[in-house]
Amino acid sequence: MRALTWQAPNRLQVDTVPDPSIVNPRDVILRVIMSSVCGSDLHLLGGYVPAMKPGDIIGHEFLGEVVETGSAITGFAKGDRVISISIIGCGDCEHCKRSDFSCCDNSNPNPQATDLAYGQPCCGIIGYSHAFGGYAGSHATYVRVPYADVNLFKVPDGVSDQQAVFVSDAAPTGYYAADIADIQPGDTVAVWGCGGVGQMAIRSAYLLGAERVIGIDRFPERLELAERKAGAIPLNYETTNVHEALLELTGGRGPDRCIDCVGMEAHGTELDYAYDKTKQMLRLHTERGNVLRQAIRACRKGGTVSVIGVYGGLLDKFPMGAIVNKALTLRSGQQPGQRYAERLFEHIRKGELDPAYLLTHPMSLEQAPEGYRLFKEKSEGCLRAVFTP
Repeated sequence: MRALTWQAPNRLQVDTVPDPSIVNPRDVILRVIMSSVCGSDLHLLGGYVPAMKPGDIIGHEFLGEVVETGSAITGFAKGDRVISISIIGCGDCEHCKRSDFSCCDNSNPNPQATDLAYGQPCCGIIGYSHAFGGYAGSHATYVRVPYADVNLFKVPDGVSDQQAVFVSDAAPTGYYAADIADIQPGDTVAVWGCGGVGQMAIRSAYLLGAERVIGIDRFPERLELAERKAGAIPLNYETTNVHEALLELTGGRGPDRCIDCVGMEAHGTELDYAYDKTKQMLRLHTERGNVLRQAIRACRKGGTVSVIGVYGGLLDKFPMGAIVNKALTLRSGQQPGQRYAERLFEHIRKGELDPAYLLTHPMSLEQAPEGYRLFKEKSEGCLRAVFTP
């Protein structure tokens, strides 16, 4: 089959590789219908996740058709149109039984790296380095999904391919970001980052009761989509002092809930961005934390900061004093999309959510390296490139 492979930092190529096969009785093999880029892939591409090997297949947001099932699979049959949650849960451990699938104890067959880095081993993630299981990704003709009885969901009638593909990752990630922010009716929410996940976080915040949502970015086309499609109040951080604008919009209090949808490669205009970028380039720390600092500083006293942007290691100048003295709640995690998939499909069927507009660049799998270039450079209005093998 054909697949997009990681070769070295900032070097991808499409290769012919062996087809996947059933390894365990709970596996399913899918023919990939659509597979989307994701912002967290850029951390792999840039070499910020050190557990990549040349030839690794990337990609984790996808829609497919069942072509083969393991002997223990009874809920899916050949020809079913399905999405897979990118974060793998086993369904049997204590965490999965609490619906905390992203904390799964059993889905990562290579737990040593995350155990050493984080204190406990983390879950497996499709197409996301050997530290998170070494699973082959979805930018390919076929993909193997482990624990398929837990991680696959049939796409209902009335939900298009273009909508369904984002229920694999972007939509549940944005919804989870809003959910853990503990949004109350009437709240004002600020969302940093208007990429695919940020767009979904904005819309989800409204679904969960927010009265106003402010979207913060620097790309006019993304801000325009956030306003027109998701209903956000747009703020361009290159032309606006974000902290002052947020205070003005909230009568001096600050937003009730602040959501970081950017993560470890944040861009900025202030001095701490230059500091972070220099230290990151020298590998003296791994994260650029300027967005996280902004969110903590802006959030109202007693509010909640939700962190869904990917962070992998260590950052400097973390404003712990602001968290303590303003009585802030900080919540984070990888998305347990199994908790939300059916709810999101229902929102789509009712017309309350339509993630299809995230797909700005449909492309063939053979064009995938170019798709990633456009996505990384954010050129030609690329919000999401989606590949069809």
